[in-house]
Amino acid sequence: MKTIVITGGTDGIGAGLARHYLAQGDTVVAIGRDAAKGAALTRLGAHFIGADLSLVAENQRVVDLLASRFEAIDALILCARYFRSHRHETPEGFEACFALEYLSRFLLSHQLLDRLESAPAPVVLNVSGPGAPKPEIRWEDPGFRRGYSGMEAQFHAGRANDLLGLSFAAEHPDARTRYVLVNPGSVASNFAGEFDPDTAAIVQRMKRTATPVDRIVPHLAALVDAPPAAPVSAFVIDRRVDPRMSGADDRAAVRLHRLTTRLLRP
Repeated sequence: MKTIVITGGTDGIGAGLARHYLAQGDTVVAIGRDAAKGAALTRLGAHFIGADLSLVAENQRVVDLLASRFEAIDALILCARYFRSHRHETPEGFEACFALEYLSRFLLSHQLLDRLESAPAPVVLNVSGPGAPKPEIRWEDPGFRRGYSGMEAQFHAGRANDLLGLSFAAEHPDARTRYVLVNPGSVASNFAGEFDPDTAAIVQRMKRTATPVDRIVPHLAALVDAPPAAPVSAFVIDRRVDPRMSGADDRAAVRLHRLTTRLLRP
């Protein structure tokens, strides 16, 4: 029996994966903000941790809780995301999309490594957007204080996650934990967010043609159940792609790791 930790575990792809592994008899920890949806999964046998992962302090609390409850974590599945058409800054001073969709994944990936390494075949599955064109990192303005766009903020976080996979492998060269970046394509999840009218119309059109969650879950579960041998790998659904956009990505990954460490310094 495995222990599976899922952020964004109460909605969309995260909830679909939670139900999948509960049906297999695994221990599932779903992390999310919606207590009612968390309670529904609890009734199916899941453990629920209510948390706002856009806050660094909440990530630290979650890490401490998980470390106190579980000696080993077989899979850390990172799905949490929330779209905002207008820029929002967290009480800790971070732009919300960057905080939730990148900083949280950085913190949980690195700080739960000891629990992952205690599992037989550990894996981090980062559900983001490898294989798609993205902008370069805003080195001088990662928090979008200038020129904010909800779409651009999402793509920027996706680019940061691509580099996170590379830097994680570089920072932990002897780790057995495999880091898998996966782009699930357009999926009919809950599309959580706060949308302006134009974006809301786009989302409604996407929902009509998007792949149902239950059809994408088996592809993602296959990567969790049999992680690739490479320290870091990337997939668009089940098609393997290069985790690097260019030959400069390894240097960019080191630079982003250093920037992130400075941003998170008390």
